Parts: sequence; structure tokens; C-alpha cells
Amino acid sequence: MDTFIFPAIFEPSEDGGYCISFPDLPGCITEGDDLKSAMYMAKDALELYIYNLEDDNEKIPLPSSPESIKVSNNSFIAPIEAYMPLIRNEMANKAVKKTLTIPYWLNKIAEDNKINFSQLLQAAIKEQLKIKDYK
Repeated sequence: MDTFIFPAIFEPSEDGGYCISFPDLPGCITEGDDLKSAMYMAKDALELYIYNLEDDNEKIPLPSSPESIKVSNNSFIAPIEAYMPLIRNEMANKAVKKTLTIPYWLNKIAEDNKINFSQLLQAAIKEQLKIKDYK
């Protein structure tokens, strides 16, 4: 599935911000300083939570209907949408730091010749695996 919509509970905090939780997603909690940032943070938290479930091959629970969720005074429920193709692509192309070891003399020559180690390693791995780019 590519689009998920989960109800989020927005609880006002004393400083004017919001604490956001998702009743169907244990541990999926975030906060925002105001409503605009809270909505942004809720979407971000939902997308990352679902991405991690997918990445771990875990089942994504069905969302509750907003009408079935009880909230305390001043709190409210808002549906939050996660469109996963964009998130999957973003995460697949995220840079990952790698540590490697090469002889000092080779490092010195490479630096003197302004070799970009990241580009060189990527090109070598792609050549070794006979791939062009991520699909």
C-alpha cells in the first residue's frame, strides 16, 4: 500500500505547543511548538514509523476510526496522511557514512590528486555489482 491515514491525538501543552501520539502505533510520539509545526512533526513521525515497519517486514496495523477514540478535554484528533513512495525514495537515497582503511601512502597520493573517495567508492561498487543506479 502506498498511502496510509492514521488518527493522531493532539494534546495541548502548557507552553502553547502540542504533544502528538498515534493510538494505533505504540511509541509513535512527537511534539510541535505550535499547530503548524505539530502537524508537520506528526506527518514526519508517521512516515518514519511506517517506513521502519516496512523495512523490518513488520505488519502495519489497521488505523482506528477517529470516532472510536476518546480524548481528554482540550485534546483533539486529526487524520495524518503518509504517502510512502516519496519516503521510500528519500530513504533509499539517503547518504550513509562508511569508515574504510587504506594505506597512508595511497591516501596521500589520492588526496594530492583531489580524489573524491565517496564518488570513487560508489562507482567501484556499482561497477562490481554491474548496476547503474537505484531504481
